[in-house]
Amino acid sequence: MRMRVKKWARPELLACPFYIPEPGEMRGKWRSAFSKDQPLHIELGCGKGVSTCQMALHEKENNFVAVDLITSVLGVAKRNAEEAYRGVREVDNLLLCNFDIEYIDSFFAPEDQVERIYISFCNPWNQRPKQAKHRLTHPRQLLKYRQILKDEGEIYFKTDDDKLFKDSISYFESCGFDIAFITYDLHESGFTPNYETEHEKMFTKEGIKIKFLIAKMRADFHVPDETSENAQEA
Repeated sequence: MRMRVKKWARPELLACPFYIPEPGEMRGKWRSAFSKDQPLHIELGCGKGVSTCQMALHEKENNFVAVDLITSVLGVAKRNAEEAYRGVREVDNLLLCNFDIEYIDSFFAPEDQVERIYISFCNPWNQRPKQAKHRLTHPRQLLKYRQILKDEGEIYFKTDDDKLFKDSISYFESCGFDIAFITYDLHESGFTPNYETEHEKMFTKEGIKIKFLIAKMRADFHVPDETSENAQEA
């Protein structure tokens, strides 16, 4: 269900010290945007930040950039972050911004040296075959992620959708990622730490098993020209 427009969200975000209103201006400079130079993680499609805030709060040794397209949603994430950090410390290792993830290469550069990318419960785009190119795990996206990830950088991927998960495994493998960990039932796997998203809690309550994998980028992988061309045309 689409969230109703929250008129307060944009003014609050513009006044928020951990919101980046012009993320394109940060391309190649994200690491310097934090008070400490630490491993940089990106969450693509953070939603209301339910898991984001807990993850950033507890992993103070990492810096996080949480991205979503919808301003109203980010407004809620901002409030959730303030509530999570209240009484503990300032929000010092989390930045929020909004942009279209399909164009991530316009906002992040190889110089940013990202250690990890989180993709959780993205739109599976299963209705028609031609829609698959919009998936956040589609090869044309993975090739862009390769440009900004450090050698052996990781992608953490969660979904409730069986078809998306199956297809994504082949996407990762074709684009030079090794599957370092995989489970078809995350909550029974014993994997920790697992910061549950709002969607994850909802799907689990409905009895739907959560699929999860960690894909590690092979630095020595050479992207064939035909793979690159097909990824752009698909």
